[in-house]
Amino acid sequence: MSTVNGGVPQTRSWVLFTALFLMAGCLRAPVTGVGPVLGMLQSDLGLRSSTAGLLVTLPLLMFSLGSLFAAKLARRWGLNSVISVALLVIACGILLRSAGSISLLFLGTGVIGIGIAVGNVLLPSLIKADFPARVAPATSLSGIAMSVVGALVSVSVVPLSLQFGWQVGLAAVVLFPLCALAIWRLRAPSATASGPAERSGGRLWCSPLAWQITLYLGFNSLMFYSMASWLPEILGDAGFSAAVAGTLHGEMQLASALPGLFLGPLMARVRNQKPVAVVMALFMGASLLGLILFPAWAVAWVALFGFGSTGCFLLAIMFMAFRTHSPVQAAALSGMAQFLGYLLAACGPALWGSLHEWGEGWDLPLLAGVGVTLLMAIFGAMSARDRKIAA
Repeated sequence: MSTVNGGVPQTRSWVLFTALFLMAGCLRAPVTGVGPVLGMLQSDLGLRSSTAGLLVTLPLLMFSLGSLFAAKLARRWGLNSVISVALLVIACGILLRSAGSISLLFLGTGVIGIGIAVGNVLLPSLIKADFPARVAPATSLSGIAMSVVGALVSVSVVPLSLQFGWQVGLAAVVLFPLCALAIWRLRAPSATASGPAERSGGRLWCSPLAWQITLYLGFNSLMFYSMASWLPEILGDAGFSAAVAGTLHGEMQLASALPGLFLGPLMARVRNQKPVAVVMALFMGASLLGLILFPAWAVAWVALFGFGSTGCFLLAIMFMAFRTHSPVQAAALSGMAQFLGYLLAACGPALWGSLHEWGEGWDLPLLAGVGVTLLMAIFGAMSARDRKIAA
């Protein structure tokens, strides 16, 4: 029987790719579906704006918390079993969130966050286990899945909610983790993906390379969630209408699908990965400067930011596979990076808000963001060096 990816039967490769696509899609869709119907939730449940804002912050905190134990669970119970349970947890959280009460809304949101956190951490490990010879294309596929499924949910949740109520609109998202779980059960376990005894988590915290990858991902998370939270306000203060600001916010999400189309083939061909990692970070910095100096061209700057940020995210996921020796070590590195990364992300919007108040405008937080992207470029160049973390 012909094989691909170092021993995976070619006749089953479609199952692996389909399982990866659906699993990766479930890591964004349950979160992106809330924003478009947030006004309905506030009106129906009587939520204040500050309380509703917790629906954005709570998943980030759960992402960070769940990152602490995901790799340990995979070592103990196996990658396949843990991801199956994570998909089931996401599905249960979606149904709880859609039940119609405030308490279950927040409980379900927290449960969803834990399930997604486990999937986020184990994604690089899964790619390294199932696609050891095709890490870059598989990572690109996962990025495309996040963007496509997330966009599909964002587009469909409002019509469904208007027709049947927000409970049905949010509950419909459960189809994605259930479909992913069904396909996941068809996939044959990878020989390297089930509970090896190797432990390297403690040593990672002393590894300079692990910290470089962690900070590359962490600063990107801080920047993305800060921009996602404040972009409509930034554009509004620059003279754009609320409708146009909302459209440009959607454009940022749409632009995030583009790196997945070419980054995988590019990274599979280039020997020197440093320029790619640096340029993606500088794209983000250039977009922030553009918003300060030439705000009328916001349509270009917003797209450039979404493109660069997703490119940095996909590169960080690739580095977790490229710079480790095994799926277990990749999962441990992913847990470390995402724990710190989502802590930064949870603090980012509040920090930007404080800088906005202190500087009486958006120039100060945007300039601070430019400084962060320069640090990202440095850590990206370090992460892109062809070496591995000590086993």
